[in-house]
Amino acid sequence: DRQTLVAVLQFLRRSNLRESEEILRREARLLGDDLGSAALSPTGTGLRGAAGGDADAATGEALLNRVTAAATIAIGGNAAAVASSSPGVTAVAAVPPGKVGGAVVVEDQPDVSAVLSAYNQQGDPTLYEEYYSSLKHFIECSLDCHRAELSQLFYPLFVHMYLELVYNQHESEAKSFFERFHGDQECYYQDDLRVLSSLTKKEHMKGNETMLDFRTSKFVLRISRDSYQLLKRHLQEKQNNQIWNIVQEHLYIDIFDGMPRSKQQIDAMVGSLAGEAKREANKAKVFFGLLKEPEFDVPLDDEDEEGENEEGKPKKKKPKKDSVGSKSKKQDPNAPPQNRIPLPELKDSDKLDKVMNMKEAARRVRLGPECLPSICFYTFLNAYQGLTAVDITDDSSMIVGGFADSTVRVWSVTPKKLRSVKTAADLSLIDKESDDVLERIMDEKTASELKILYGHSGPVYGTSFSPDRNYLLSCSEDGTVRLWSLQTFTCLVGYKGHNYPVWDTQFSPYGYYFVSGGHDRVARLWATDHYQPLRIFAGHLADVTCTRFHPNSNYIATGSADRTVRLWDVLNGNCVRIFTGHKGPIHSLAFSPNGRFLATGATDGRVLLWDIGHGLMVGELKGHTDTIYALRFSRDGEILASGSMDNTVRLWDAVKAFEDLETDDFTTATGHINLPENSQDLLLGTYMTKSTPVVHLHFTRRNLLLAAGAYSSQ
Repeated sequence: DRQTLVAVLQFLRRSNLRESEEILRREARLLGDDLGSAALSPTGTGLRGAAGGDADAATGEALLNRVTAAATIAIGGNAAAVASSSPGVTAVAAVPPGKVGGAVVVEDQPDVSAVLSAYNQQGDPTLYEEYYSSLKHFIECSLDCHRAELSQLFYPLFVHMYLELVYNQHESEAKSFFERFHGDQECYYQDDLRVLSSLTKKEHMKGNETMLDFRTSKFVLRISRDSYQLLKRHLQEKQNNQIWNIVQEHLYIDIFDGMPRSKQQIDAMVGSLAGEAKREANKAKVFFGLLKEPEFDVPLDDEDEEGENEEGKPKKKKPKKDSVGSKSKKQDPNAPPQNRIPLPELKDSDKLDKVMNMKEAARRVRLGPECLPSICFYTFLNAYQGLTAVDITDDSSMIVGGFADSTVRVWSVTPKKLRSVKTAADLSLIDKESDDVLERIMDEKTASELKILYGHSGPVYGTSFSPDRNYLLSCSEDGTVRLWSLQTFTCLVGYKGHNYPVWDTQFSPYGYYFVSGGHDRVARLWATDHYQPLRIFAGHLADVTCTRFHPNSNYIATGSADRTVRLWDVLNGNCVRIFTGHKGPIHSLAFSPNGRFLATGATDGRVLLWDIGHGLMVGELKGHTDTIYALRFSRDGEILASGSMDNTVRLWDAVKAFEDLETDDFTTATGHINLPENSQDLLLGTYMTKSTPVVHLHFTRRNLLLAAGAYSSQ
């Protein structure tokens, strides 16, 4: 095609690639004389062909733009073939990824125009509706077993075909295509379709990140081999290249051998922005076991001994203490090596705290369906500042609230008031050798039930106490994470790394490390003594809305508005699990105390349960009618508590939910998950508040459930 050739030559001239231009011209002369006479003016801007003329120049310019786009794509290493406007002709710029005629171009981020230009027109815009409806007809008439699987194609094809029409400026065709077929899509894509319906012009697509992601990441469908063969045969017989091209270019079809999945099995797993997770994504080994607890003796207090004697049960304490000791001696076979990541040394105060913890544990209530926990609800009254985050210390002595007026407020919930350390002048007078030195350094004059911390310049969306209760983290809309001292109630560090709002932050169960996640779609791992993040976990296609450390601190779970949950390895920053199945942004995560399972809650009102080792969904708890903002397992993992915007706390039987799981190799290989039909069997109780959405849940060391939220008067 002469015009194309001229355009390519001109592009090479513009890019100063003289050699390539010469070679191409020599080659072209062999093709025919009239091509040989396609002369290029020295400036490389004007175009004179044998037939010369403005029309030619205009087409040449248009083609040049297309070729430029094609080359850009090759640079990005994405695709090298771009079709030209006439249906029969294809202009191909095949350049090895990353190289253009000897000039090496390094480009990390997919260039917007390059990404979008893959939408250069391939078919007749008026036929799009026909293509889509013929495929729809074929799928709806196929056998039941294949229909459920092939119906997954509707949504990604609909989006790509619509975007292709918009990109090529066939606005009226795009509008009628959208109106005709958007009603057929699954209900859980409604929000995405709303965004899509607002993209009606090519210019709108440039700035829309969500759409760019949809374009750059392949939409993953999991389909059985039989269904796939059926689809392929149909598209090839029909010569329906338009759809076949989209399938090949923009979809990743994960084919498995075996029975096709049922509608119910598929519905449980789909719904995220990029389809399902590839099965490969969940194959990596995960050390989900717990680290060995350091051994030290638990001294029995005299009062304890006497107290036990008075009650007439002197022998009860001893065996319990032994069982605590012996439990920690066995190394969990699924645990990571003790030194896999460096963890801070235990201080004396930490050891004292562990001793206290063990004593409390000895008095812990064993929960179960017959013995439900008492619930103590902390209601924030008159919280006109807008309560946006809550956390409670592990020993349940303090509670913190983050507010929309950018303040962080800390309360003591025990009779012991909050006190700051004395001034330096006063501290120098203290006898450092005295036994009660830790008491003496505190300034009684500062004692109060509430301390207010000022420093953020936007709403505070996440708060987290350090395990040793010396520090407090808060993250805010202002893009920073702040570390506060609970000795002086002042800000020690502001960590700047996120450029946008930070939605959540959490301390590692061992202290020292913490994680944050925000609107910039990445989670970051920090250490308290480093200004810069140690790891950046990138992969989510939308905001990272919540973050959680695994009990062994080697992994971090993140939930996102792209409706997926990812598990990241702290050691190397790799993503080791991707869980899809939620139909809305994820707002709460909780690991079971034994580290084997993860519970996730989202705006769809469902709690999903995951087996981390096998990378499988193993349960779905339905009951809430609004976003689930809080999830927590009881201390021994028998009960899962969930708190929601629907003003209820629900208790679920976790033991029953996780027993006799089908996690054989077959299930893992095909994703044929069989969720119990009725999650009501697992619901142990529902507790309504008057009008208080539940923002946080916490089990005390003795298994009393604490809940918190702000009373809303509407």
